[in-house]
Amino acid sequence: MSGPQPHRALPAELLADPEWREACRRRDFTRIFRLLRQKAGVYPSRIATLCEMTPSRVGEIMAGRRGLAHIDVIERVADGLRIPGSMLGLAHRPWEIPAREGAWERVAPPARPAESEPAAALEPGESLDGLLALADGQITRSTLAALHSSVEDYWRRDDQHGGAALRPAVVGHLHYVTQLMHATDAALRRDVQCLAAELARLAGWACFDARQFSTARTYFTQALKLAHGQDDRLSMANVLSCMSLQATYDGNPNDAVTLACKAQDAARTAGDQPLVMSMLHMREAFAHAMLRDPASCHQAIDRSRDAFDRARGYEGEAPSWVRYFDEHKLLVDTGIALARLGEASRAEPLIAEGLRREKAAQQRGRAFHAFWLASAQLQQGKLDAACRSAGLALDLTASIHSPRVAGHVQEFHRRLGPYAREAPVIAFEQRMREALG
Repeated sequence: MSGPQPHRALPAELLADPEWREACRRRDFTRIFRLLRQKAGVYPSRIATLCEMTPSRVGEIMAGRRGLAHIDVIERVADGLRIPGSMLGLAHRPWEIPAREGAWERVAPPARPAESEPAAALEPGESLDGLLALADGQITRSTLAALHSSVEDYWRRDDQHGGAALRPAVVGHLHYVTQLMHATDAALRRDVQCLAAELARLAGWACFDARQFSTARTYFTQALKLAHGQDDRLSMANVLSCMSLQATYDGNPNDAVTLACKAQDAARTAGDQPLVMSMLHMREAFAHAMLRDPASCHQAIDRSRDAFDRARGYEGEAPSWVRYFDEHKLLVDTGIALARLGEASRAEPLIAEGLRREKAAQQRGRAFHAFWLASAQLQQGKLDAACRSAGLALDLTASIHSPRVAGHVQEFHRRLGPYAREAPVIAFEQRMREALG
């Protein structure tokens, strides 16, 4: 029996229906999903599959108990259901125009892989690679040191150029280390399993940066299981923090709050780790900002700042994976949380100062932060400054491969729509064509 057929274009009668067009204009997904069922025969289970949602979430939307607000989720729904981008106030979707080499292909979300993509990495099989790994014999301390060095190199390359291009290498390393776990001396097995947990987290992060959220969740779940198997609470906290950030991007801020708080619980059981707690409180602040809960967001920001102040005099050693969270990162992330809340005038100087202090090599981070600075400036009507900041981000995107950054490009460009005839916007669009073309 053949698998499910891909979703075809929506009926022309539906696309022309005034009720449908108004629902799309308002982004009323309760009405959109109901009209799909009533007038196109697309039932909730099929909507869930096409949009990479759970059936229960689709049911809540159709019942009017839940909405969709995050741009990444709206784009995913548009692509899954083949709703023309213009109907939802989006740019033309990649499937609406013929594929060609050029600027806009660079900012379009990549095709999502089949759900079976990570299977080989998750379960060791009897492949030639696996047999050769087993034939190598027991792992040694020097092998472990070399593998840890590779992981640290992945961290640097992710920060400099984005994680999307790292996926094949990280998944291959994960497969290799998973095989080694079964041929390792008991004295080193814990270290190998902890290494596998970090590689699984990295694989999830790379997929997240590629906006392949479903696949990322599979790897994050594997990482969580491996860390839990060794009772590595700090590693568990790190994985949960990544899952919280992804939930924020995926339009699930309530889940993001829960995951951030669970990460904090895991970190507390590992002893006093003020820098880890500072980062985790900021993850919680992001989620509260998405929920438009100023009181909770400000409280989480205060807790993050207090924990960071304690970290200055901390005599222990923070885990290597959290040392990126320095003073300038605290400033920038505080500004981003405030910008998400709509407190743009407070956000702008914090993001600008953090960006000024950031190292030149941290190109993906600088691109993100430049776009957040542009967003805060645009909220205040500072069109010239916003386009200049976005121009800096465009310059940085030339050397990174991160569809998450590309998503910010698309979102910022869409928000410039009302100012399309203004000189700064015209100049920015020309610069965008030059940077991406």
